[in-house]
Amino acid sequence: MQIAGSTALVTGAGRGLGTHFVRALLDRGAAKVYATARGPIDLDGAVPLRLDVTDPDSITAAAAAAPDVNLLINNAGIAGFTDLVTGDLGAIRREMETNFFGPLQVVRAFAPGLKDGAVLNVLSVLSWAAYQGSAGYAASKSAAWSLTNSVRLELLAQRTLVSGLVMASTDTDMMAGFDIPKNDPAEVVRLALDGLEAGEIEIIADADSAAVKAGLSEHPTVLYPALLGE
Repeated sequence: MQIAGSTALVTGAGRGLGTHFVRALLDRGAAKVYATARGPIDLDGAVPLRLDVTDPDSITAAAAAAPDVNLLINNAGIAGFTDLVTGDLGAIRREMETNFFGPLQVVRAFAPGLKDGAVLNVLSVLSWAAYQGSAGYAASKSAAWSLTNSVRLELLAQRTLVSGLVMASTDTDMMAGFDIPKNDPAEVVRLALDGLEAGEIEIIADADSAAVKAGLSEHPTVLYPALLGE
């Protein structure tokens, strides 16, 4: 995927990682970048476009307004910090609507124009693991990881690169309330775009994510030592 000269669309571009994606794409010579969000957005050099990934009519309208997109970055997402057994079911549904059905509907709408282009789905290390207090988010990102794998196969015939970006805690608004080590979002975006240009189908942004993926081949107690009662 050559970013220079491409026409890209970034969902959730109003803040956080999305804003970094827009700026980095423009810096790398993208011919046009649609910066999308649910409300007004103003990023120098980008084309603002309203897009609510939970609203099918909004997605259809955006696809009609931006038929030239050949690089789609599904970045929009929410975290409700909910447990599955006791958490608010409405919040869990909103996470699934935004983090799974949202990117699915966007891919379906833009897929016809993505021949020889690319899709990048922003995932999470919680696609592969869960912890109490964020189980709803983890479930939605696990579903998005599976979506990424399936869409990759479905769009293979039209030579669309479908890649997943997996990262641990990153310094964005979503993680502002947590006093823990965090990735630099600009570095995560750099790695993501480098990976796209190299044709990588899975981009792992940090050592924590790599370690969790390696743990998937081990006994579940490796990822969840609390199960040992220790």
